[in-house]
Amino acid sequence: MPEPRKRGRKPKTPKTNTMDDHPHTNNNSTTQNDVVVSVPTTEPRKRGRKSKTPKNNTMDSSHTNNNSATQNDIVVPVPTTDIQDPSPAHRTRGRARKIGKLADNNNNDISHVASPERSRHGDATDITILPPRWDSVAAKAVPAMDAVVKVFCVHTEPNFSLAWQRKRQYSSSSSGFILGGRRVLTNAHSVEHHTQVKLKKRGSEIKYLATVLSIGTECDIALLTVNDDEFWEGVSPVEFGGLPALQDAVTVVGYPIGGDTISVTSGVVSRMEVLSYVHGSTELLGLQIDAAINSGNSGGPALNDKGKCVGIAFQSLKHEDAENIGYVIPTPVIMHFIQDYEKNGAYTGFPILGVEWQKMENPDLRMSVGMRADQKGVRIRRIEPTAPESHVLKPSDIILSFDGVNIANDGTAIGSLTVSCILLWAPCIDKGERVAYLGDNHMRSLRPLRQGDYSQVITICTYMSHFPEVLSIQLPFRHGERISFSYLVSQKYTGDNAVVKVLRNPEILEFNIKLATHKRLIPAHINSRPPSYYIIAGFVFTAVTVPYLRSEYGKDYDFDAPVKLLDKHLHAMAQSVDEQVVVVSQVLVADINIGYEDIVNTQVLAFNGNPVRNLKNLAEMVVVLQTKTAKAATFDILMTHCIPSAMSGDLKT
Repeated sequence: MPEPRKRGRKPKTPKTNTMDDHPHTNNNSTTQNDVVVSVPTTEPRKRGRKSKTPKNNTMDSSHTNNNSATQNDIVVPVPTTDIQDPSPAHRTRGRARKIGKLADNNNNDISHVASPERSRHGDATDITILPPRWDSVAAKAVPAMDAVVKVFCVHTEPNFSLAWQRKRQYSSSSSGFILGGRRVLTNAHSVEHHTQVKLKKRGSEIKYLATVLSIGTECDIALLTVNDDEFWEGVSPVEFGGLPALQDAVTVVGYPIGGDTISVTSGVVSRMEVLSYVHGSTELLGLQIDAAINSGNSGGPALNDKGKCVGIAFQSLKHEDAENIGYVIPTPVIMHFIQDYEKNGAYTGFPILGVEWQKMENPDLRMSVGMRADQKGVRIRRIEPTAPESHVLKPSDIILSFDGVNIANDGTAIGSLTVSCILLWAPCIDKGERVAYLGDNHMRSLRPLRQGDYSQVITICTYMSHFPEVLSIQLPFRHGERISFSYLVSQKYTGDNAVVKVLRNPEILEFNIKLATHKRLIPAHINSRPPSYYIIAGFVFTAVTVPYLRSEYGKDYDFDAPVKLLDKHLHAMAQSVDEQVVVVSQVLVADINIGYEDIVNTQVLAFNGNPVRNLKNLAEMVVVLQTKTAKAATFDILMTHCIPSAMSGDLKT
């Protein structure tokens, strides 16, 4: 007898090879043509790919094989005549494929694009997505990342246009990292003109007051410390690695804009050369990387794949034709700064050779100065009068080598590093043979020395002596690479000697030269000192510096400043150590200076026929000749403009 027809709307027949996640009926009974989908209502629906359809036409989201429906089952009537078992080659993925596509398009959820691993159990077509092993990654990254701190600084910059005042204070945040010996490294521009510096460790809510020990303006590095013992508890200091090679992976860690927590960006070493340090207005060795370096990353470490620091992030290139170009201060420059501070108790700077030179790539030019075909070098154009080498070197001399390293016609050299080495004794190894090992001063991470290795501290172990013996060794900068010979000079310290070989008429001479820092006629920085000024009868005199030009003419001062001042800045050399460019900054209007109101930034060459050497020299000459009228007018002008003193503190001594 045929089964009576049930009342109600006939359920829609779903399309072939689909799994409908939203049933349209609430029937609690099943027929012989029904397919049961068992979905427990008490458990949330799981995302991802659906399980494989069992052969008995039962689609169970909880991976069971029950053929009977329970009170929590949802029944979907699907005629068995419409269901066909497709072949594996044409079998569709169902709703799981659609859900995964939406998640990837809308949210880019990495859980849907993670590299799957095939399961060793079950059917070969099953794919199990395994979670990444974060424990091994964290074990390597956490110690170095915990040593990275956030630097909070309050700056009070001098008003260089009104030298007796300071600008409104402002705050900044940057990054730094902890070293051994209760010290912290960051960038010099992060704490420039500081009035207060505070440090906060990762995962801590406390900001600790810090003291600035030393600032290296040229290399853009600053050294800090914290007196509170609690700050140093539970933190392992960052260790330095060697100079990386091209394409070596680097990770920049810091606290850039965009959030408050620690940030990590990664990339590779793209370039290694002598480059311009914007803050220091000098040229030193630097690394170019393609990891993002944003505002706030300054002072953070760049770590290699072993978690060791290979540099400090300090600047990036912002240009419409450039993307992801960041720069890192490498370990040779960092170690030079640290060792300079440890040796002298203060930062003394990077020495220079003190000459302007010309390439000798033209064969006729080389022939005119008597160079042989096998001789190479660069020609001296000018010599700094304040440099020690001005007493021995002459213009048109050809520099052939510096400290034994030959210089090419384009001014490059195969760089090398001369370091102090220690001979130590270790028994029962290599049977008394001399073996070179690369390591640090604590005899850690020793391994055989290879050509091309670089390190600030080289340990050579010999097994023939019981006592340490100090030697020296030279290591090449980079195998097969050339670098500007100014890198060789920057490895030296202020006061060190260097042997310079020159060609002069065509005689070869050698000079032992004592190296010194650069004396600029217009300084790039005033080293956190207040600017100098002197006021008499409303005339405001000051010494020209780069910060003064920037204050007067903006960041494009090298285009907008007066040509005569720019010529002094770009081309002139100081004739004496204390020489300055003195200008009348402005005239504070009063009855005594009528007719001089329009004088602005005009250089003072002489006073009553006497050359003006510097601002203090001018003040001494004016004090002798000033009259009672000038004194009275100066006092009234100072009271009118609320100026506390007629001269800066450095001129009173």
